[in-house]
Amino acid sequence: IVVYPMNALINSQIEEFNRYKSNFENATGKTFPITFGKYTGQDNEEIRQQMWEKPPQILLTNYMMLELLLTRVKERPIRDAIYENLRFLVFDELHTHRGRQGSDVAMLIRRISACAIHKLTYIGTSATMVSVGSIFSRREQVANVASSLFGRQFFSDQVINETLTRSLTFSGH
Repeated sequence: IVVYPMNALINSQIEEFNRYKSNFENATGKTFPITFGKYTGQDNEEIRQQMWEKPPQILLTNYMMLELLLTRVKERPIRDAIYENLRFLVFDELHTHRGRQGSDVAMLIRRISACAIHKLTYIGTSATMVSVGSIFSRREQVANVASSLFGRQFFSDQVINETLTRSLTFSGH
């Protein structure tokens, strides 16, 4: 499951998945080996029905729809598939989950973790969570946020940083 804070990000990623699928199938003549789908409030009942009948391997959603999906009776087939098959739980834009929403998301993660059959790997992304301090202190802060949100200990050496290096020389003009 990949959880995004906004439907616009989900829609953008679905477009990318569709592009990968099309490129793969055109290049190989084979069926794309990964199933994926989005589950948002924008989707109609027919699309949801298809997912209930055949849950995708990768589900892109937001935390509110994930909450509903796990609690409504008619979504039981996809909920059960999540609990039986889930191995990776990814939250994009981790910095957006603060305050009450952060608490709601943390509780959702704990419920999923408690019901999942397999040990989960948690991944959080954020390009803007911490921008001041040393690299070590930034990693420590990110690890602390991840620990609070995901409900398990994260260490600074598990945080991957990105740095940009100029490829062109700046002449000052």
